Amino acid sequence: MIREVKKANLGFRMSELCRVFELSCSSFYYKPIPQSAEKQARIQLVEQAFSDSNSTYGKRRIQADLVDLDCKVGVYAIASIMKSMGLIAIRPKKKHYYPNSGDEQVYAPNLLKRQFNPTTYNTHWVGDITYIKSHQGWSYLACVLDLGTKEIVGYALSSQPNVALATAALNNALQRQRPNTQALMFHSDQGCQYSAKVFREKLRGLGIEQSMSRRGNCWDNAVMERFFRSLKTERLNHLAFINHSSVVSVVEQYIQFYNYKRRHSAIDYKTPHQKYNELKKAA
Repeated sequence: MIREVKKANLGFRMSELCRVFELSCSSFYYKPIPQSAEKQARIQLVEQAFSDSNSTYGKRRIQADLVDLDCKVGVYAIASIMKSMGLIAIRPKKKHYYPNSGDEQVYAPNLLKRQFNPTTYNTHWVGDITYIKSHQGWSYLACVLDLGTKEIVGYALSSQPNVALATAALNNALQRQRPNTQALMFHSDQGCQYSAKVFREKLRGLGIEQSMSRRGNCWDNAVMERFFRSLKTERLNHLAFINHSSVVSVVEQYIQFYNYKRRHSAIDYKTPHQKYNELKKAA
């Protein structure tokens, strides 16, 4: 319209016409510059990394993915691309606050003492149980995590949160990893599953040293709690489950993703399995 009025030679300056049409002169004269093939490829890589993470990766994890593809892009450039494409990573809605005190269990002291980053694997395991709701009731997930690699080395699911569930997860970890149990510590909270006589005797019989968080203190088992938060925030909270079988399917898929695909900030944005291979090679 502005160009048509200007062609009519009515004596108006271009700045006057732009002002009438509430358009800046710079916007009128702007000519978009076509994106280079390199930039288009970069945008596609960012979008693909975000998609492969099921919308959970932010700029730093995406950057780590791109580095593995020999594509060097700064985190701020990635953030700009994500903003322009409306890519928003899934994040917890609010921060959790936990007490920072509590008494030690008479069966096992807190030997771990929040030393969450050992330089060895199969020497420091942590375990816990969480619950997941379905339309037919509750499902319970017990996991065992290796602090050296941040890998879920064992897990079990059941419709009952009993000692058999905790034992099944431990057995799964032992079968998969085959560690030297005489050099292994197992840390958990003071839940009845882990303080049960049958569970304590199993650890003792294998020569595994038992450690327990102080009562009511989730920070003493923070890495395990953090995994459960990631599981629920990144995958479970967005879904509705029909029954226990559907819970099992989704949880197993996430654990596979977590171990082999998801980059962990505490281990330099490697995947837990990459960290395991690194420690195994160095041993």
